[in-house]
Amino acid sequence: MLSKLNPAQASAVRHIDGPLLVLAGAGSGKTRVITHKIAYLIEECGYSPFHVAAITFTNKAAREMQERVSKLVKSNSRGLTVSTFHSLGLSILRSESKRLGLKSGFSILDSADCQGILANLCKTTDKKETRRVSSLISGWKNSLVSPADAQGDAFAARVYAEYQSTLQAYQAVDFDDLIRLPVVLFESDPDALENWRKKLRYLLIDEYQDTNLCQYRLIRLLSGSRGAFTAVGDDDQAIYAWRGASKENIAQLDRDYPNLEVIKLEQNYRSTVRILKAANSLISNNTKLFEKKLWSELGHGDPIRVIAAKDEEHEAEAVVRALLAHKFENRTRHSDYAILYRGNHQARLFEQQLRNERVPYRVSGGLSFFDRGEIKDLIAYLRLIANLDDDPAFVRAVTTPKRGVGNGTLEALGRYAGKRQVSMFEAAFEAGFSHEISERQLEPLLEFCNFVNKLQYEAEKAPAGEIMNELLKAIDFEAHLFDSEESRQAKSKWENVMEFSSWIARKGEEEEKNLIELTQTIALINLLEKKEEDYDAVTLSTLHAAKGLEFRQVFLVGAEEGILPHQESMSDAGIEEERRLMYVGVTRAREGLHISYCAKRKRAGTMQVCEPSRFIAEMGEDIKHSGKEVTKELGKARLAMLKSALGGTT
Repeated sequence: MLSKLNPAQASAVRHIDGPLLVLAGAGSGKTRVITHKIAYLIEECGYSPFHVAAITFTNKAAREMQERVSKLVKSNSRGLTVSTFHSLGLSILRSESKRLGLKSGFSILDSADCQGILANLCKTTDKKETRRVSSLISGWKNSLVSPADAQGDAFAARVYAEYQSTLQAYQAVDFDDLIRLPVVLFESDPDALENWRKKLRYLLIDEYQDTNLCQYRLIRLLSGSRGAFTAVGDDDQAIYAWRGASKENIAQLDRDYPNLEVIKLEQNYRSTVRILKAANSLISNNTKLFEKKLWSELGHGDPIRVIAAKDEEHEAEAVVRALLAHKFENRTRHSDYAILYRGNHQARLFEQQLRNERVPYRVSGGLSFFDRGEIKDLIAYLRLIANLDDDPAFVRAVTTPKRGVGNGTLEALGRYAGKRQVSMFEAAFEAGFSHEISERQLEPLLEFCNFVNKLQYEAEKAPAGEIMNELLKAIDFEAHLFDSEESRQAKSKWENVMEFSSWIARKGEEEEKNLIELTQTIALINLLEKKEEDYDAVTLSTLHAAKGLEFRQVFLVGAEEGILPHQESMSDAGIEEERRLMYVGVTRAREGLHISYCAKRKRAGTMQVCEPSRFIAEMGEDIKHSGKEVTKELGKARLAMLKSALGGTT
């Protein structure tokens, strides 16, 4: 089983006596170590799959891990837990809901549902203010600070207390509660903790450097003083401090577990020597808890090229032309290339240039169609029609558009439903609830519920597209969008709604499904993306979203002071995090790395002079700078010549 592992990887797999920290450099095979260790625990050490849990941060990583483990484990791996932190938290909450005063069918509110509640509590339509308060509350929750102990912002602390009361009344939890509540439970209920320690006897934690205080506390509680865990991470890739992650959790492990074993994975299986030399040189400027140096046997590789552009439009042209020229010369695929940037706003010009050249591309980490607010509003209606017990869908639908059902009515309904252990929809019709609020409050609520009942009855019989159109007309959704948004944005959102409505009608006809049947599968459908392996396209991505990915050729753009490092991250700690972000970008490249910056860039409507990022100089001297700014004419001439030589096809 271990014959294909290098010595450091094999040592990490074999170590099961006490806590282990695996410092896994970029491209060093960390997933291989985790999956082989799971197999080793089950096949060689006698662990039942039911007693092993591997925890990561994304569903994609969990799926990949599960697939790889199933190929490695010769016996049955059924019962093995491979999940995200939040999925594990949800399992704990479902199992222990009574201990926490939640009904078994408690609801999980998404960020849009939570923002809506907070906007009401803040009594503001200013989305920036709502986001500010939301961020503070999330930070408090991730640091295990209760509403009573929240300090530093009296207004946000008061809203935090009201927000928690509202969630309790709705019998709902938010995303942060999925980790926080299990920690609260385990710290106050030794029996519950002991039950889960018996269930999960060995933990493997992926991307450990991305854990926050709350996640670390959960790991510590579950693993106990025995420390039966393997934490795999890389402090050089800790880039999520802005969402509460703390690379200090690596240092904390060292303090909390004096017998902690540390194994470094330094052999890189992804990148050429040149790329790793630049990456090592760059990251050596950060303070280190543990020193490590990546190395590779994949050859010296091509020079790292730096493109100096006149301005951002010229940068987009120069990068796309260099990308296409490289593709023509090397007969590669579009999917071999990635354009990586610091912020989403940088993507527009590159998208425009790629469209001009008829180059297929995908935007990674962008907003998916189903995540758009206006589409989620409509999906809430569909979810409620399909399942009248879906409380979050009920709350979103009854308040979008507003129809005279206020926050006070909903809080009273949530409390009553929680007491009766029924859904909010069902509670609205109970005689007991009619005594809780005034007739004036009850009337619009019952009008809405009867409207949903009518739609549900019709949805079982009529074509899906017909019901969708009836819904849009009945709630006058177009007027709602134009009343609540500025004209151009409202028009764009309404076009999305029309596209969604057409898709529902078409899908209903093609698959002969009614609206309820379509709704039950809608979460599994990705409307706008093809399967990645079938889709040959250039990837555009933020550096944050690119973590965990790799490409043959990487174009890292906008490497300027003020962008990378970002102008709001100029403190010592901020610069170190930005340097790690640059390091993540550099180590995405397998064979070729191209870095670009602008001499001038438009900011706040005026053209400003730009300085190349300090990180370029920190990458060492083995970098090929373009002797002069790449001209449009030169790029065009080179591309035309290549197209001619290769028959004019991309």
